[in-house]
Amino acid sequence: MQKVKVLIGFLCLFTGYVAAAPAPAEKEVAQAVDQLTQAMLHLDLKQLHALTSDKLTYGHSSGKVQNKAQFIADLETHTSAFKTLEMQNQTVTLQGDTALVRNHFHALAVNSGVEVPTDIDNFQVWQKQKGKWLLIGRQAYKY
Repeated sequence: MQKVKVLIGFLCLFTGYVAAAPAPAEKEVAQAVDQLTQAMLHLDLKQLHALTSDKLTYGHSSGKVQNKAQFIADLETHTSAFKTLEMQNQTVTLQGDTALVRNHFHALAVNSGVEVPTDIDNFQVWQKQKGKWLLIGRQAYKY
């Protein structure tokens, strides 16, 4: 029986059938998404600037689209803020220096002083520029 287990192990190894850990780049992207999420939650302006492209296009589920300055200004002025914020059920797909991220945006938002439970889905586009992953596009949509 032990020989059969060893044989199956070798077959799995040579056929590529192994439980693969996420690629290092996927982990880097997931970490960047988490850092952006935390920066939005805790209003870390330095991180918000560092993690977003100057050419950011940031789409909301309402259809509103913002550039980087508008996105950050809404957070800075508390037009948009969060009591809680987490990304759930996330997937990362890599294509060269571009990462496509899908996740579920679960938050207790505070919009103009009004608490709003928020559950939407996100599609994010990240690009590696000068060794750093930057958010270049985001579109939220109602699921």
